Amino acid sequence: MFTSVGDVSARLAETGYLASPAVATTVFLADRLGKPLLVEGPAGVGKTELAKAVAEVAGARLVRLQCYEGVDESRALYEWNHAKQLLRISAGRDETWDEARTDIFSEEFLLPRPLLTAIRGDDPKVLLIDETDKADVEVEGLLLEVLSDFQVTVPELGTVTATRRPFVVLTSNASRELSEALRRRCLFLHIGFPDEELERRIVRLKVPGLGEALTESVVRVVGALRAMDLRKVPSVAETIDWARTLLALGADTLDEQVVRDSLGVILKHQDDIQKAAAKLDLDAL
Repeated sequence: MFTSVGDVSARLAETGYLASPAVATTVFLADRLGKPLLVEGPAGVGKTELAKAVAEVAGARLVRLQCYEGVDESRALYEWNHAKQLLRISAGRDETWDEARTDIFSEEFLLPRPLLTAIRGDDPKVLLIDETDKADVEVEGLLLEVLSDFQVTVPELGTVTATRRPFVVLTSNASRELSEALRRRCLFLHIGFPDEELERRIVRLKVPGLGEALTESVVRVVGALRAMDLRKVPSVAETIDWARTLLALGADTLDEQVVRDSLGVILKHQDDIQKAAAKLDLDAL
């Protein structure tokens, strides 16, 4: 998909995703080497958006597996349309079981889920396995087969092997440690909070109507909040939300009243808001 690291940066920027050199380099290598990309970092720093941006620049279909506690093979890989199978069996009452079985375990009755969908067909795809750390450990075994050989075995139909491998992005907030076996199959990328210059560029791109001085103030205040001992520090997504909020309020500068009135946009816990209100010194920023 990409010819160079610079090509990655330029084409992602066209979609509105400003990639650091480390991000652009790792995306280029994942594409060139055909390896899955494991992206870790705090929530709201652009892990999921990276997969969406890659799909957009590649003209590929985004196939997303949203992980959660309890997600299983039937939700991740495939399941059979049992209601339709029962109707088919009822309609063919004079058939033997062997005759009916051949029909009901066919493509017509198969419900492909994200993993199977991603490896079938010749069209370009980006497979996003989102919040992998929220899935049970057992799901990792399923991922190992898919990400190692890019094939899936459906007992009734045989083995389905990818004729065109998808670009794979796994994201994790590191709420639990992923297995070494899974990590070995992936290139690793950690996306943390951006430095001030990159965050200013992001705000300018996403909220173009915000004045330069106010953009500078927003980035500095968010940086100060991240340095505090808070339950949940503001992410890049919340920086953008706050910038849009200030624009909607018609604020020209960040004064104490404006900050206090809008802290709930960037801080999500009352004790964090109270701590920030007590410790934040706008005059020192």
